[in-house]
Amino acid sequence: MTATLEVSEGVGTLRLDRPPMNALDSATQDRLRELAEEAGRRDDVRAVVLYGGEKVFAAGADIKEMQAMDHAAMVSRARALQDSFTAVARIPKPVVAAVTGYALGGGCELALCADIRIAADNAKLGQPEILLGLIPGAGGTQRLARLVGPSRAKDLIFTGRMVRAEEALAIGLVDRVVPAAEVYEQAHAWAAKLAQGPAIALRAAKEAVDAGLETDIDTGLTIERNWFAGLFATEDRERGMRSFVEEGPGKAKFV
Repeated sequence: MTATLEVSEGVGTLRLDRPPMNALDSATQDRLRELAEEAGRRDDVRAVVLYGGEKVFAAGADIKEMQAMDHAAMVSRARALQDSFTAVARIPKPVVAAVTGYALGGGCELALCADIRIAADNAKLGQPEILLGLIPGAGGTQRLARLVGPSRAKDLIFTGRMVRAEEALAIGLVDRVVPAAEVYEQAHAWAAKLAQGPAIALRAAKEAVDAGLETDIDTGLTIERNWFAGLFATEDRERGMRSFVEEGPGKAKFV
């Protein structure tokens, strides 16, 4: 098995498991898509942690597999590659990447699919595809530029250089840097806290932000307005407002 989904206390840990470096070959890509779709469907999964293990997140694509592919083969495969990562990005629940060690190429692109990234202090991230005569093909040119801005994205993509955790934090590529031994624990704690939140409202918030970034402000405001009004039909909204009025903020128990 190249990846697994384990669920505990409402948190699904989607773990890469292809030693030694979690190279993302075609089978792993397809498995990621399957598990991302499963996590999206399952009611017992309220938030997701992406994790590659204690030593490495994912060092990139399987170069030996790609070397054997010609143009026609990659034309056939490229859509499936992107679709597997997009499935992770579209999990309709909070997703956090727990980044240890290397997150390069496809590994960096996978981390970009999360809502936030918590990195080990020894993490190294980058898009080194240019050093192979390629460009990122699993969303790197798009998601990276949206996250850190086009100039910083071009610097990383044009040079293929790796950035250490501190620089990644400074440019907004990761959101938090913690000791390596604490990465998964802190990522799981973040996910577990949100797993207790209002599931439909969290889904609405994620979709409103993500869909709004892809369109103009007026359309984005329409997306927000429709979700905002729609949430007034939910039991969680009733519970949240009643709890606020009767007990004060932050004490609601959602279903």
